[in-house]
Amino acid sequence: MALDAVQDHLKRAGLRATSSRLHILRVLEGAERKHLSADEVYRELVKIGADVGYATVYRALTQFVAAGLAIRHNFAGGPAIFELADDEHHDHMICMETGRVIEFQNDRIEVLQKQIAKQHGYDLVGHSLVLYVRPRASRRRS
Repeated sequence: MALDAVQDHLKRAGLRATSSRLHILRVLEGAERKHLSADEVYRELVKIGADVGYATVYRALTQFVAAGLAIRHNFAGGPAIFELADDEHHDHMICMETGRVIEFQNDRIEVLQKQIAKQHGYDLVGHSLVLYVRPRASRRRS
């Protein structure tokens, strides 16, 4: 997301575009992994020399979620992780051995979920699908 767009989004959410918030957003945007805990965001900020405290990181991430800039996930009882919100819906697979988060999108699953809701007399208005997985035995041996 471009800096101007981020500043506008923060403004519409009633948040000032402080240097701390901008640093945190840059870390989320530039992260190799798209899903980071508050601890991981804080460690990245320390690496780049940003003077942002841990409490500020957690507070800003919570504000980003409330403003619709980020999404908070709690997978398998692990720490809360955050990802930037985008317009593209996706679901998640979590590797139970490594903790790796894999994003995926499958049109057949999306259609099936709508059909299931309809069969029960409902319209699907949203969902969160998380698959907890382990590497297949053949892949673990190599």
